[in-house]
Amino acid sequence: MNIIPKCTAFLLALGLLAAGNGASHADDDDHDRARRALEEGSVRPLAEILHDVRDELGGEVVGVELEREDGRYVYEFEVITPGGRLREINVDALTAEILEIEDD
Repeated sequence: MNIIPKCTAFLLALGLLAAGNGASHADDDDHDRARRALEEGSVRPLAEILHDVRDELGGEVVGVELEREDGRYVYEFEVITPGGRLREINVDALTAEILEIEDD
């Protein structure tokens, strides 16, 4: 299963939806914050992290957010399992270490 193209398509669709609804200034700030973190080396690109953890996610990625938690950046993946359950999986955005798995 190749998650990266599906995730990219989802994020693109989400971005277009937000743009169509008048994306807020906060969205621009989030984008700028994420870009700075990448440029500073505080996070690795999403594609690299997905490549490293894809087999451990246990389903299809349907959403991704970049958050700052406890002094580090965390990719928060929303994953649908083959059984149809929604899981939230927090992954360190620099090391690709899975930090927390939450079943919703």
